[in-house]
Amino acid sequence: DNSLNKRVNNSRHRKFTLKKQKTMKWYLDVIKKYAVFTGRARRTEYWMYALFYVIGLVVLGLVEGMIGLPSVLTSLYSLGLLLPSIGVGIRRLHDIDRTGWWMLLGLTCIGTIVLIIFFIQDSTPGDNQYGPNPKGA
Repeated sequence: DNSLNKRVNNSRHRKFTLKKQKTMKWYLDVIKKYAVFTGRARRTEYWMYALFYVIGLVVLGLVEGMIGLPSVLTSLYSLGLLLPSIGVGIRRLHDIDRTGWWMLLGLTCIGTIVLIIFFIQDSTPGDNQYGPNPKGA
């Protein structure tokens, strides 16, 4: 019985670890495509990147607050990930068959809401002018 519990717990731990690795993979894949503005990005790729980006900002902000630093770390982090952030946003727009120029809407408050609505939309089925559907790849 004790052996069975250990196997179940190990199995759960492995599943959690694999899920965590897959989740982190989306973030790292965006960073690897540092300045890639072509192609398409799935919703999962965009939102997992956004999640880890925000977690990074919060953690760095907390560290800065504890140490008493001005916003140096968060500024460097944001600046360093500016191009990947723009790139994944453009690729996400490509996935719903929209031009990357729609990213300029993010410069306004209402435009940011419109972009969020775009980013939560499902992929255009099949191939579009920006490439094959990443769900099928």
